[in-house]
Amino acid sequence: MDEHPARIGPNAITQVTAALQAGFGPERAAEVLREAGLGRYLESPPSAMVLESEVVALHRVLRAGLEAAQGEAVCRDAGGRTADYLLANRIPRAVQALLRLLPAPLASRLLLAAISRHAWTFAGSGRFLATAGRPVRLSIEGCALCRGAAFDAPGCAYYAATFERLYRVLVSPRARAREVACAGCGASACRFEVDW
Repeated sequence: MDEHPARIGPNAITQVTAALQAGFGPERAAEVLREAGLGRYLESPPSAMVLESEVVALHRVLRAGLEAAQGEAVCRDAGGRTADYLLANRIPRAVQALLRLLPAPLASRLLLAAISRHAWTFAGSGRFLATAGRPVRLSIEGCALCRGAAFDAPGCAYYAATFERLYRVLVSPRARAREVACAGCGASACRFEVDW
């Protein structure tokens, strides 16, 4: 057994739960969490880093239990909720105000640097890489959301929605993030592009 298992921030569970509750009701959300072996979080949601394996289990059950479009909608909602949590609790208001005043290319570089510094909170055992420019290129090698999965279409709407919301609020309201390659579809990494 790994003495230091990989961990991911609790939003990967709490915000998916909130999105499930909003879209399908509390009973269906509870069923999904129990099926993923995470029923204990119904009474006491996680507030600290969680095991990466728990996030993998939740996303696996989510994909198996919902139609593809429904699962994507839940993940997009959860990603937006995660970004909103970060904006409300993790990114200082003064920094947000500064980023909004800067030209988009400079604001993007600064935001990208911050995302890269904190990638350990969402990439788990995966490797996050980022390249500034237009479009911004982001990738996660060994993405936990795709572990053991085989998708017909890119499956990391959670990450794409998180990146998009952060960029729309802090860089440009026209920002759009899309997943251009997915490990779940056979790519070597999950790759995203953000442009505005």
